[in-house]
Amino acid sequence: MAQSAFDGAEVYFTDQNLANEDLSARRYKLENARSKFKLFLRDWTKGNTYIYREQILKNAAKSYYYLELDLDDLGAFDEDLSQQIILSPGELLPELEKGTAEVYSMLTGLEEDQPMPCFQVALVSAQNPRLIRELSSDLVGQLIAIQGIVVAASKPSTKATSISAQCKGCNSVITKEIEAGFSGMELPRQCSAPRAAEGMPQNKCPLDPYVIIPDKCSFVNQQTLKIQERPEDVPTGEMPRTITATLDKNLVDKVTPGSRVKVLAVMSIFGSRKEQVGIKNSYLRVIGLITDDSERSRYSYFYSQEDEEMFYAMSRDPEIYDKIARSIAPAVFGNDDIKKAIACLLFGGSRKVLPEGTRLRGDINVLLIGDPSTAKSQFLKFVGRVSPIAVYTSGKGSSAAGLTASVVRDTATREFQLEGGAMVLADGGVVCIDEFDKMRPDDRVAIHEAMEQQTISVAKAGITTILNSRTSVLAAANPIHGSYDDLKQAQEQIDLQTTILSRFDCIFLVRDMRDEQHDKELASHVVNLHMGNTVSMEEQSEIEINDLKKYVAYARAKCAPKLTSESARLLQNFYVNDRNKQANGAFPITVRQLEAIVRISESLAKMGLSSVVLPWHIEEAHRLFEVSTMNAASAGLSSGGVSVPREIADLVMKIEEATRRRVAIGTKVTKARLEQELLTMFSDSRAVEMALVNMIKREEFQQRDGWRMLIRVR
Repeated sequence: MAQSAFDGAEVYFTDQNLANEDLSARRYKLENARSKFKLFLRDWTKGNTYIYREQILKNAAKSYYYLELDLDDLGAFDEDLSQQIILSPGELLPELEKGTAEVYSMLTGLEEDQPMPCFQVALVSAQNPRLIRELSSDLVGQLIAIQGIVVAASKPSTKATSISAQCKGCNSVITKEIEAGFSGMELPRQCSAPRAAEGMPQNKCPLDPYVIIPDKCSFVNQQTLKIQERPEDVPTGEMPRTITATLDKNLVDKVTPGSRVKVLAVMSIFGSRKEQVGIKNSYLRVIGLITDDSERSRYSYFYSQEDEEMFYAMSRDPEIYDKIARSIAPAVFGNDDIKKAIACLLFGGSRKVLPEGTRLRGDINVLLIGDPSTAKSQFLKFVGRVSPIAVYTSGKGSSAAGLTASVVRDTATREFQLEGGAMVLADGGVVCIDEFDKMRPDDRVAIHEAMEQQTISVAKAGITTILNSRTSVLAAANPIHGSYDDLKQAQEQIDLQTTILSRFDCIFLVRDMRDEQHDKELASHVVNLHMGNTVSMEEQSEIEINDLKKYVAYARAKCAPKLTSESARLLQNFYVNDRNKQANGAFPITVRQLEAIVRISESLAKMGLSSVVLPWHIEEAHRLFEVSTMNAASAGLSSGGVSVPREIADLVMKIEEATRRRVAIGTKVTKARLEQELLTMFSDSRAVEMALVNMIKREEFQQRDGWRMLIRVR
């Protein structure tokens, strides 16, 4: 028994010695890391400049005790120290902050009796970020980088970093440090002050004796974010993943809902008393934050430096515009002008800020409206795949809050917070809205501001703010009765207000025309696709979809074309002529349409990576505007006529001649009465309607009084 007791004591002392050795080794490791870091801050230079010394002094002079540390610089200085920070950031980050304060004290000659400032060290790195759906339990406690979109941000709150509490019985004071993040602490339920010596009266401290002394506690600002996967990172059919993140001190209030961010954070876990032991929720404790608000930084992740040589080779090709247009939805037959307009939408124009602060949008909006089975949805789906930043949605299932922004109550804090919708998440990209005509009018009105001013104003539940929605809109809609009718005016068939139509730069009336030769070619194309014979499609697709996506990202990030004086004069002439020959159609030609031509011409210049807008860019932009919006504006009113079937062509001509004999030039007649008189002479109502529409299009008649009265003008 004695031998056994002796062995047990020996084991006990050995374990205690090992614990002491581990503690001293850990203390040595932390002190060694702090010494290396101080050496790095003092000696690291770039271009003969001590960048971190200068950053410390410059920020501290503004009472801004903040240091942004590039982890790649530290890795180049000491690879071991960099790896230690990645594997154990929670332990080493306080040492880095202490080391920064000591370097500041050394640089400024701070006296020993002066208080040492508390610095915050924020880490940044160029390492490739992870996807949110790739985060797993084996990363807990490590430093990770992720990319995403901030969909909700809480109000800044106050978190204690150290708490001082006083006992109500003996007035003894205890101080407890609290770790960063969601961690907290519980006050001891019994007084921890040492008891009186033996023979002396004992302290009679009650249960739960401690009371917090706020004046002796230390606090920092803290904010909670909800970060969601970027739309382009979400696999088809999957729900976007989100994760909660917390940041503190100088990182608070740096981002708003809709901001694209790259964060360096410690993956941490937290739980509550109500939850079972061992079940924890993961969250990110952010220690470095980079916002991608500028177009340059937002798109720089989609291409590498090795790709730039390919981009310059593509831009020098004189046929780059036609090749890009042929690469838009190559599986769709024909529709060349629509493809060119969509190519312009992908590249976009140049955003401008006037001296007084007014912002002019550079994003191009396109509306496709017309018959079913004309590949409108296919164009939207393709743009959703090829655009670097895109969100696809259907108007039937989208509400105003889902497209713009909503105010929701946080389940944990019970406070209201803002969540961005589709147009906020697609900031800097494209929103594809299918079934645009199926949206409720109230929901459609909600996106007026987002389409022109490119902001979303929110005033709900005490939250008043403005969010950015710098996005292009590609929308598809059907006429009121499902398909377009040549015998009716455009105004009678398009159930969209002028206020929203004027916000589209290009409006295409997509028609399902009956033409024997066209029908044969279309049928051959569709049959080849279903047979798996994609040779014809590959011949049309000049640029691979991934290369086109990279090229779009590069052009938007690097290129911002400007107008020349010659191009400006050409624009002025086009606008004046368009106003003079404008028909009284569904879509009035206003200054917005002039700006549309400017944006389209800038996007054409971007396709060739040109820094200036050339005259041919203006001419092609005006041609696209004419074949889209101008044609839509004059639909049903321009000279020409509807296509009349051969079997009734002679009858239509007879009805037109009878109408000219019946109504003299300058005479007014109601349309209903004239139709009734012609029907008594000719029993074919379809032929009568076609004859009247033809005469209106040839401007023999003008319509008045809500299209009920006809006036013979020639």
